[in-house]
Amino acid sequence: ARARALRKRTQTLLKEYKERDKSNVFTDKRFGEYNSNISPEEKMMKRFALEQQRQHEKKNIYNLNEDEELTHYGQSLADIEKHNDIVDSDSDAEERGALSAELTAAHFGGGPQLLDRKTTQDGEEENKPKSRKELIEELIAKSKQEKRERQAQREDALELTEKLDQDWKEIQTLLSHKTPKSEKREKKEKPKPDTYDMMVRELGFEMKAQPSNRMKTEEELAKEEQERLKKLEAERLRRMLAKDEDENVKKPKHISADDLNDGFILDKDDRHMLSYKDGKMNIEENVQEEQSREAGGRDSEEEEDQDESSEDEGEGERGEAHTESDGADSHADLESDRESDGEDEKPEEEQQQPPGKRLTRDHQKTRKAASSELPYTFAAPESYEELRALLSGRSAAEQLLVVERIQKCNHPSLAAGNKAKLEKLFGFLLEYIGDLAMNDPPDLQVIDKLVVQLYNLCQMFPETASDSIKFVLRDAMHDMEEMLEAKGRTVFPGLDVLIYLKITGLLFPTSDFWHPVVTPALVCMSQLLTKCPVLTLPDVVKGLFVCCLFLDYVALSRRFIPELINFLLGILYIATPNKQSQGFTPVHPFRALAKNSELLLVSDTAAAAAWQGGGLSLRWASGHSALPLAEANHARLSCVAVCLALLRRCVLLYSPLPSFRAISRPLRVLLTEHLAGSGHPPQLQELSRSILAEMETQKQLYRPLVCEKSKPVPLKLFTPRLVKVLEFGRKQGSSREEQDRRRLVHRHKREFKGAVREIRKDNQFLARMQLSEMMERDAERKRKVKQLFNSLATQEGEWKALKRKKFKK
Repeated sequence: ARARALRKRTQTLLKEYKERDKSNVFTDKRFGEYNSNISPEEKMMKRFALEQQRQHEKKNIYNLNEDEELTHYGQSLADIEKHNDIVDSDSDAEERGALSAELTAAHFGGGPQLLDRKTTQDGEEENKPKSRKELIEELIAKSKQEKRERQAQREDALELTEKLDQDWKEIQTLLSHKTPKSEKREKKEKPKPDTYDMMVRELGFEMKAQPSNRMKTEEELAKEEQERLKKLEAERLRRMLAKDEDENVKKPKHISADDLNDGFILDKDDRHMLSYKDGKMNIEENVQEEQSREAGGRDSEEEEDQDESSEDEGEGERGEAHTESDGADSHADLESDRESDGEDEKPEEEQQQPPGKRLTRDHQKTRKAASSELPYTFAAPESYEELRALLSGRSAAEQLLVVERIQKCNHPSLAAGNKAKLEKLFGFLLEYIGDLAMNDPPDLQVIDKLVVQLYNLCQMFPETASDSIKFVLRDAMHDMEEMLEAKGRTVFPGLDVLIYLKITGLLFPTSDFWHPVVTPALVCMSQLLTKCPVLTLPDVVKGLFVCCLFLDYVALSRRFIPELINFLLGILYIATPNKQSQGFTPVHPFRALAKNSELLLVSDTAAAAAWQGGGLSLRWASGHSALPLAEANHARLSCVAVCLALLRRCVLLYSPLPSFRAISRPLRVLLTEHLAGSGHPPQLQELSRSILAEMETQKQLYRPLVCEKSKPVPLKLFTPRLVKVLEFGRKQGSSREEQDRRRLVHRHKREFKGAVREIRKDNQFLARMQLSEMMERDAERKRKVKQLFNSLATQEGEWKALKRKKFKK
């Protein structure tokens, strides 16, 4: 069996292995060659049909329009591609492609030799040959004649067409305009254009977008702004130093049409004021008055020239040498139009003054206006004192303009060190705002203007801005902790810290879950509402301001702040008379039945009736001066009104919380028992009632905790295990189908094992064959190498023998 298997593998597997890379096998693929059921005629017909089908598929594999003939202007594209239509230079529409015989003979038929044989119009052949120039002139004349004839034919055709159209219009008026029923039906059945079609047609007539100019970069805009400010500053300095006026005085600008351009300038104004006395012209008195007025003017001008700088010397003399027209034209500053408009409104005495003196005074006014004008360029301050010197004593608009011009003149894209200068400017502005907040009263309007510039700087340098704000807040917290450790209690910080907290909410996003600047600010405000006791009215105002900041911070994130609710409840507590039977217990920093437990209580009914409402003013938070009694009572009522307004915002903000009813229970107790029935003004009572109504409308969003309902777990039951007794030796408890299935499974396993065994033996046989081939190749290689070495040794021996023979000779 082993030898028989080896012989079979040698005849089959070994043969396939040796022919694995060969393709020289002939396969007969003729249709029906070995099919005896088909007659020879049918075989031939089938073969012919297959051959035709194969050729058709190869020929028409890319023919997409085999039955269609493409045309262009009524001509077949196949005919056009043959290029049979040769068009002359004129290429007229009626005779396209028609060339005259003379032109064809001249260009393609050999030139003058064939044209010499041409017959004349009388039919006689010309004996005398024509020159080339004459032939070309004749061809040109004939071509022009033919072109004129074609043009005349076209004009005649157009005239006939127009005449025919006119005749048709005359005939059409005689015909009845009644359309037949078929045309009416067609008109009725014609569908209306769809909205989509109408939109497509409208889009075809719309204006196409035109390309716009390139948008300038931030660096280019900063450069242009800097150049503009430098130009304006140069003009201001020129006006302040009166350089334009000096140039205008030196050269007369106005030249009349009758001027001979001889450079003649009057040294003195000889004109006099015309006046009458007793019906006669008074000339002598006018002359004396003018002389005395000029002498006084000269004296005053000399005194003014001694006080001014050397650049302004001789200005009065130059002004006297000019007429009124020169003085009017010499105004080159920004206020020239305003001054020219106001000349008519001047008093008569000023108008009667000499033009030189009036011109000098105009120069002085222009210089004073230019010197008092705000400069257009500023250098970046290197210290806080420099910034304070630039901004102090100016209005809010001017301070804002100064800071804005500092930023524009020192933009980071203009120089390398400008970035560091503007980063310092942010810290200086922050410190300056703190100083403004500590003034009495605080300059809140200026602070409001400067916050815009702080925001711009924060957008340019966010890291520097965040570091500066964090440093200020950290300093305030350290001061509060030191006071708490030293005295055991602390107080509310100044208004500058509160302004810094407000600016933090404006410069940075407050809705983030965590922020490197806003999160410490929230912690700082929480510490202020929990550790600072409320002892005076300014403390109440500061605490309410912090509550307003809290609500602004959490307006988007809706984050619950327990310190906020506790402080507002405490403010309501100190605004009501304290009793032992209250259903609310205050929490730190408020105390029950303490010294300041009735700080906001207003017992004066007249003051309560005179209160007209209104918000809180931050000047009350400064606490530099004590308030009068009536104003203090009004301030207490305003604090209660602000507290109620903040509570209303809290109710609207936290109403979606599941624990809202538990949070608002103390508030409901205070409003129900005290504020709703007390002697407060009607406005406060109405506000408290609206808060109670708003809380009552909120639904309870949580359910009480109950045990989850589940099915009881049954007891574990033990069932006996039944063991079937089997009789060994044969299969038990199976049907015929089950026995057949088991038999097939057994046979499948056996065949599978046999197939695996045969595959393994085939692999071993192939491995032996491959090994034998490898050994044969190695033996052949060794034999060839040995043969080469033998030949090389023979050559070496022969060469040495030849060398020895030569040496012996």
